[in-house]
Amino acid sequence: QVQLVESGGGLVQAGGSLRLSCAASGRTLSSYAMGWFRQAPGKEREFVARISRLGAGTDYADSVKGRFTISRDNAKNTVYLQMNSLKPEDTAVYFCAARGLVSTARGGDYDYWGQGTQVTVSS
Repeated sequence: QVQLVESGGGLVQAGGSLRLSCAASGRTLSSYAMGWFRQAPGKEREFVARISRLGAGTDYADSVKGRFTISRDNAKNTVYLQMNSLKPEDTAVYFCAARGLVSTARGGDYDYWGQGTQVTVSS
């Protein structure tokens, strides 16, 4: 079992940047494929980005492609989401999630979730 804790959220102006971190404990992070998801008020949770266990494969939602970058440092048991050129529509609670084997874009496939970190982008 793995525990996940997100950090790095906050308030930023449109066009700004934030880097989210997801720290894992309990088991080595390299055992898990990872994903980032987000949920805005009144909306369903949506996929943002995913990364394979060793970091060789990544995938992004069309809405963030070219602006966000997912990465991981298995030695530090941490996954990152670098967010650039932020837009007000990126405002949401961001969650990291873990699952064994292959990452997917479906939140229901993930076994472990963090508590989330709030990102607010002002216009």
